[in-house]
Amino acid sequence: MRITPLPPLPCLIAFEASMRHGSFTRAAAELHLTQSAISRQVAQLEQFLGKKLFIREPRALRLTVSGQRYAEVVQRLLVGCAEATEEVMKRKGPSELTVACSSGVAVLWLTPRLARFRQTHPEVQLRLLVNDSLASLSASEFDIGVYYLRQGPPLEVAARRLYDEEVLPVCAPSYLDRGRRTPLRPLELLDETLLVLEDAQRNWMTWEAWFAQNGLPDARPQRRVVANQYPVLLQLAIEGHGIVLGWRHMVDACLRDGLLVPAADTAASLGGGYYAVWPRDRVEPAGARLFRQWLIEQTAVPT
Repeated sequence: MRITPLPPLPCLIAFEASMRHGSFTRAAAELHLTQSAISRQVAQLEQFLGKKLFIREPRALRLTVSGQRYAEVVQRLLVGCAEATEEVMKRKGPSELTVACSSGVAVLWLTPRLARFRQTHPEVQLRLLVNDSLASLSASEFDIGVYYLRQGPPLEVAARRLYDEEVLPVCAPSYLDRGRRTPLRPLELLDETLLVLEDAQRNWMTWEAWFAQNGLPDARPQRRVVANQYPVLLQLAIEGHGIVLGWRHMVDACLRDGLLVPAADTAASLGGGYYAVWPRDRVEPAGARLFRQWLIEQTAVPT
């Protein structure tokens, strides 16, 4: 038997958001639509029902009696639909969680800390997806991610900034034990072997950008060793093969343990940072909410 009458689902969603916020403008911001689009959808719903749902005041919306009764039912049904949808979307169980991140974040920051999360939340089954490009991931592939971003996240993901960017040259202690004055000045670094990340990740700071931020816009390093993965470059630095740009928080453990030392006393930033990111238009699993809160707690405590 056909279920009728049913209004358009987008109209119900626009109505529910407008009711919660008491504003078409704030509802539009939440739903990533224009204020006029939300207003039209609510008007379409009112026309369908043959009832006014809101009293439109200059600075707020106020529910009519019919609107109040309808809102209670609509909100309950939408919440129930969202919960049922989340249940169906779970792949292997209610606690499976796919965490995406770049190879550098995976090796240097995340995996050393994962034992803490697993001890606190043993019910969550973790799957780690290593992909250096957030742009190449689809929203269906991951639940939450940790990525370095220079200009904020793509439109299809929501984000919470965890760390600000701070980049400084680092090397093995033995590399600077060869009669060099330490720390080196930026100009002196041009005479050293620099470990360089290939152009695969264009949003990362390059040596040229680092030199430019430290007063040497025309610097052209002569001796270089190039690799296409940051963890490889860092291991080369630990083995004493040269100087690499180190992203604070990623290399802090190496500095703390004495595997690396600052090669210069100056840092630089392009304004980027590390973010927790998650698909914007998909129901967030409970495990992803737990993991995001855990990430925020980890970044609030120096380690």
